[in-house]
Amino acid sequence: MQWTSVIAIYALLWVLAAFLVMPFGLRTSDEVEGHTVEKGHADSAPVNFRPRRIAFRATILSAVMMFAFYLNYVNGWVDVQDLNFYGSPPIKSMGY
Repeated sequence: MQWTSVIAIYALLWVLAAFLVMPFGLRTSDEVEGHTVEKGHADSAPVNFRPRRIAFRATILSAVMMFAFYLNYVNGWVDVQDLNFYGSPPIKSMGY
């Protein structure tokens, strides 16, 4: 596997991991006592949004996912043929 492929796959996994860990630990104004929602803000907006914590969690999760992906790449546990759930396509006759 080329190093550029590793970087591209890791970047994709990092974005996926960021979206996966983003909702954990967030609190809305309804869950925090004494917090008032300012005019123009959504009631569902998070009160304690911490992008550094999300980036840290996403980095850890994406490193684990990249390690699992690389182990699968080296050992060949799951192959493209394993993901073919519909079987081989039917052979169409040419009508001759």
